[in-house]
Amino acid sequence: MAVKKIPERMCMGCQEKHPKKEMIRIVRSPEGDYSVDDTGKKAGRGSYICRKRECFEAARKNRGLERSFKSSIDRAVYDELEQQFLDMEKT
Repeated sequence: MAVKKIPERMCMGCQEKHPKKEMIRIVRSPEGDYSVDDTGKKAGRGSYICRKRECFEAARKNRGLERSFKSSIDRAVYDELEQQFLDMEKT
């Protein structure tokens, strides 16, 4: 019997690979809106970050999300994503 492959994604903060299910997906919709995708199924370009606050801060500092989305991201978008990230940590 074949072993099922577990999909992995690279964290934009720590640059390490982790199983996709253990990470948070940040998505840019076709309209250009950024949001945290807790289902992993929203339409648009996605980027992944570990569930650690340090990784989010590192991605902000090293502009990992901007490289992933190949566009500049406004500071207000980072603040909104941070609030959504904090809300997810509480639940």
